[in-house]
Amino acid sequence: MHLYVHIPFCRQACHYCDFHFSTQTGQKREMTGMIAREIALRSGYLPGTELQTLYLGGGTPSLLDEAELVLLLETARTHFSLKPNAEITLEANPDDLDPTKLRELARAGINRLSIGIQSFNDAHLKYLHRVHSGPEAECCVKQAQDAGISNISIDLIYAIPAPDHQVLREDLERALALRVSHISAYCLTIEPQTVFGNWLHKKKIEPIDDDFAAEQFELLVSQLAQHGYEQYEISNFARDGQYSQHNTAYWQRRSYLGVGPSAHSYDGASRQYNVSHNAQYLRALQRHEVPATREVLSRTDQVNEYLLTGLRTKWGCRLDLLAELSEGGFLRSQNQTLFRLFEKGWLQIINDTLLLTEAGKLFADRVASELFLDSESGLIN
Repeated sequence: MHLYVHIPFCRQACHYCDFHFSTQTGQKREMTGMIAREIALRSGYLPGTELQTLYLGGGTPSLLDEAELVLLLETARTHFSLKPNAEITLEANPDDLDPTKLRELARAGINRLSIGIQSFNDAHLKYLHRVHSGPEAECCVKQAQDAGISNISIDLIYAIPAPDHQVLREDLERALALRVSHISAYCLTIEPQTVFGNWLHKKKIEPIDDDFAAEQFELLVSQLAQHGYEQYEISNFARDGQYSQHNTAYWQRRSYLGVGPSAHSYDGASRQYNVSHNAQYLRALQRHEVPATREVLSRTDQVNEYLLTGLRTKWGCRLDLLAELSEGGFLRSQNQTLFRLFEKGWLQIINDTLLLTEAGKLFADRVASELFLDSESGLIN
């Protein structure tokens, strides 16, 4: 099984981010205690007790001090057994990482870092409203490697408005020089409930240029491939098979428990959503209650979720599993759509598995949505 822990605090709000967080960190210690309580209360959510992965995300988990981090990890170890060599990931910002902090993380058992660099260009970092500088980002990665944490992922953002692709080329050059095991590269997306969303509504900025974004995507895929990074998911690239085991579990429909405000859980048949409100979360856990909503997934839901996540990966979507989930309804209802997507050159079948072509990767979400089933598809829900 897999455990996700959401830490809902950040030093400041990045202009593009719509994840749940608060910049009011005064309740960080109390929140950590209540998340630990939720781990204990929900330890029976899934059958089995062996954790294959543990992922601390957010928010900014690197804001936790050593005592808070140890509390969460020891609580997890108390209620679950960690598989030998379990992947234990912590998301971090470069400005939180120094040799002292890195030693604390290693002592606590963190063996994988996901560092939110986004860009090495100081002007782009200022535009995104990031705290760190480009040199600080490079320095923290090298310090983490020196501290013995070899499994490091860095996040980059592309399609940041620019007159040409030079900044992205330089970002990739600096990232590749660090020889990290994993790179996640995300297209800048303007979400409504963000600073960028507000600016777009007020016409202070322009929408993301789709052609520019597509050119940048093709550039980064090409450059990373030339340096030995395998694109195993649309936005994720790994050297030597060092995939994110935790995220791969999501994409392959494995069950997981999520704790903390806004965290989601999945048991194979239903999803559970924790409240996205820190005060409400704290009040409920003080009463030893978990403030969550459960949604039972219909067969249609399960098919569509598998299409949305599976098609983005190198493993694609197995036709036999689509048939099983839909009781034969998928191929029956989507035969013409499949043929049209094959004709466009966006989709292919290899070894009875639906896979995006290289051209189709530019349209991954569109391909999935065109294949979605609806309530009229004749499924038994």
